[in-house]
Amino acid sequence: MSNETLATAPVLRFAPSPNGALHLGHAYSALLNERLAAETNGRLLLRIEDLDRTRCKPQHEAAILDDLAWLGLRFDAPRRRQSEHGDDYASALARLETLGLVYPCFCSRSEVERASEGRRDPDGAPLYDGTCRGLAQDEARARLARGEKAAWRLNMRRALDAAPAPLVWSEFGEGAIPYERSAEPSVWGDVVLRGRDLAASYHLAVVVDDALLGVSDVVRGRDLLAATSVHRLLQELLGLPAPRYRHHRLVLDTNGAKLSKSRQSLSLGELREGGVSPGEVRAALGFGAAGSGSDAVALS
Repeated sequence: MSNETLATAPVLRFAPSPNGALHLGHAYSALLNERLAAETNGRLLLRIEDLDRTRCKPQHEAAILDDLAWLGLRFDAPRRRQSEHGDDYASALARLETLGLVYPCFCSRSEVERASEGRRDPDGAPLYDGTCRGLAQDEARARLARGEKAAWRLNMRRALDAAPAPLVWSEFGEGAIPYERSAEPSVWGDVVLRGRDLAASYHLAVVVDDALLGVSDVVRGRDLLAATSVHRLLQELLGLPAPRYRHHRLVLDTNGAKLSKSRQSLSLGELREGGVSPGEVRAALGFGAAGSGSDAVALS
């Protein structure tokens, strides 16, 4: 690995998006970060991932802070908001543009969908066919100058050529012994790094954020495992440190489905209103003497 080994006290972060209420899956991730920070004498930071201003609301952020305080979580620095760091994302994108690794894409969502012919990326979004990749620079500049909105995409072929091989990361899962996992960013195609109306996509923002905060250990759900391939590629292209990764299990409901905001899973606030205590939540998730640590959690 080209990046230097991180040798200082571990830095971890919990990074919720204020686009809805926290549920038990969020609580599990936050508490696992807390446990690992305590076990390693590390620092635990809070980052609010609020780039999507149409969905992220102040009332959701306030509720998140209340829920975390109710659980007894304490953080080692004031919370940091992504919305305050647009210049940092722009600088990273400009560096990639200088290297010839990004390009503007003027395709609409419907056009991308039609051209994908049903092919999907790991998130289930239509896989981009590269329509704008070969657009002449003069034409692209002229369209931007006319005020046409564009997303900025990573030229995956060029990016892979520019990155070291093999591209890997150190993965712990929920264990104590790491193993080397190979990154496969090509399955994402020419991934979006900045949307038409966003300062940065999740992929670019999280990589820049983790570097700015000095995050040494990324602890997050297995649903983001595939995304780590893109993150490792961007870290190498931008010359950023590579954290250690710990992708943990997902908390399931009693029917075996993943908890999520879109499924309207029971929120922490609703559990609080129903008389559930913080200790009961911790125990049910495996962070207390009575906790079973099982994948399925039922609280009422």
